[in-house]
Amino acid sequence: MENGDIPEDANDHCPGPQSESAGKSDSCQGCPKQQSCATGPKGPDPDMVAIAERMATVKHKILVMSGKGGVGKSTFSAQLAFALAARDFQVGLLDIDICGPSIPKMLGLEGKGLSESNFGLSPIYVEYNLAVMSFGFMLRDPDTPVTYRGSHKTKRIKQFLKDVYWDELDFLIVDTPPGTSDEQITVVQSLGAANVDGAIIVTTPQQVSLTDVSKGVNFCKRVGVKVLGVVENMSGLSQPISNLKFTKITDNGEMEDVTEWTLEYMRKKAPEMLNFIACSEVFDSSGGGAITMCNEMEVPFLGKVPLDPQLCKAAEEGRSCFTDKNCVSSAPALQNIIDKMMETSGLSMTVSNEV
Repeated sequence: MENGDIPEDANDHCPGPQSESAGKSDSCQGCPKQQSCATGPKGPDPDMVAIAERMATVKHKILVMSGKGGVGKSTFSAQLAFALAARDFQVGLLDIDICGPSIPKMLGLEGKGLSESNFGLSPIYVEYNLAVMSFGFMLRDPDTPVTYRGSHKTKRIKQFLKDVYWDELDFLIVDTPPGTSDEQITVVQSLGAANVDGAIIVTTPQQVSLTDVSKGVNFCKRVGVKVLGVVENMSGLSQPISNLKFTKITDNGEMEDVTEWTLEYMRKKAPEMLNFIACSEVFDSSGGGAITMCNEMEVPFLGKVPLDPQLCKAAEEGRSCFTDKNCVSSAPALQNIIDKMMETSGLSMTVSNEV
């Protein structure tokens, strides 16, 4: 939607569905939404008022978005939350991917359930300064598919935004589902009065991802959400040579494991090679990848995160990659991206490090 709650297919000079003249003014004649606007409720949505009040104790709100699924958006959200908490900020991580909530697993919180206090729904704390809320906490069986329709999704998202008691936060990271439809529109509209700092867009290098992600960038521009930057995730496989598996093709065409022989050969002939990092392109990035897209769309490029098996393992086990000495490729890349985001957005200058 454009201009807040004005439908995309509305006539020119639409007064807006909340206006007293909605469905009645001259500009409404012939509009497909005329009848629903004329008979719909008027005035401010009470949920929006409640959300604005709840968010008043949260200094900065950052959306993590992507126009495409499977790009590692939740992994990035989880590690961003870990990194900010490690810098002594008070951090909240809100997972509103209703159909595929993965944050509980990535924060080591699987099996946890919702609890409630006099102040509202209580987030679950990973650390004293890292609180998490996810729709996954509402599911008794994680294997049960969620079959909500659009209106029910909207209701649940608003519930999480207005009912969760975060207390005072420096940062609220909102992990959104992929796409640019109901869920994203609900989040943007609901947080519209709460001064969202902006969105980080996550993509992978291949063109099929960039095409969808560019829609996410345009969505942000259309609804007035600042694009803090784009992150190119899975940007080439990167891991220590000593972690690689080596094979050779035998005379009969079978694959033979020669890992031990290869590593032993290196130990004897070139031990310094065991400290090298092996890198390989996984996706076709001949089109220039996310950097080219950012230049064309005039949005900041924050950096690349390599496809690191150790990062994947940390996410599966619900751990921070920054405390894992094995994440030698991904952890520095993520730190640089977060540093750049804080610097270019002015967040490091506006947030106190006092706990």
